[in-house]
Amino acid sequence: MIFLKAAGLGVLLFLSSAAAPLSNEIESRMISNGDHRLAFNIIPGADPVIVLDAGGGNDSSYWTGFALDLAERTGSKVITYDRAGMGASDEVPGPWDLDAATDDLETGLRELGATRDVVLVSHSIAGEIATFLTIQQPSWFKGVVMVDANVPDFYTVDMVAALSAEYTPMIAELEDAPSTPANRQLIAVAQSFEEVSRAFHRAVWPVSVPVVVIGAEETPFGEAGPVADAWRAAHQSFTTGAPNRKYVLAEQSAHETIVIDSPDIIRQAISDIVEGGH
Repeated sequence: MIFLKAAGLGVLLFLSSAAAPLSNEIESRMISNGDHRLAFNIIPGADPVIVLDAGGGNDSSYWTGFALDLAERTGSKVITYDRAGMGASDEVPGPWDLDAATDDLETGLRELGATRDVVLVSHSIAGEIATFLTIQQPSWFKGVVMVDANVPDFYTVDMVAALSAEYTPMIAELEDAPSTPANRQLIAVAQSFEEVSRAFHRAVWPVSVPVVVIGAEETPFGEAGPVADAWRAAHQSFTTGAPNRKYVLAEQSAHETIVIDSPDIIRQAISDIVEGGH
């Protein structure tokens, strides 16, 4: 497995030749949104619907083993999907567009009828989509689990400026490297990083939507240092914004492998949302 860290983007890309194939139990559907199509995968089950959104550079296969186990344990319908440009979804050229990415997930969930008591589980950069989507459609969600995900509190003016300078040479190297979907996504995120981060920092999570924030012991910026400390502090600050928010530290876990390192903690957070025990 080859790891490529772009810490300034809050995105961790990891590529593996041994990604788990989709099971025959999963129904795949292509859903159109404008001029592109998105691949959604559905494990049939009952309400509440649980939607799993992977981090940057990952497609729905990131969740496959976890999703099948979760469906078996809970009996819930479980949905995963490939963001534009990843997996089986069509690629959309140009810089990362958070509004468009949010609209893609919103369109898919509406098409699938997943618009009531949804539990959204978002990893890494998917936290940005979760934030914008819950602002737009708060009544759809029973709650959200943020799995070491981006939160608005982290992206201060000073932090964005420092990180933008840090990742610039990384992007230059990627532009000279062989093109892959993950590399292209990272370059797209970099192209709009400052603009998107400023908008994200201004976002206000709806107070009606409960959230459990799970922090990995090893952040996207490592275990120690001022940026790693700021990442953890932002998560904890975010959870003080309303009484229906909770922070959980996943010990002995890393940002990129948290679903493998701490599946029990993620499952418990989902259960807490479902049972209202957040």
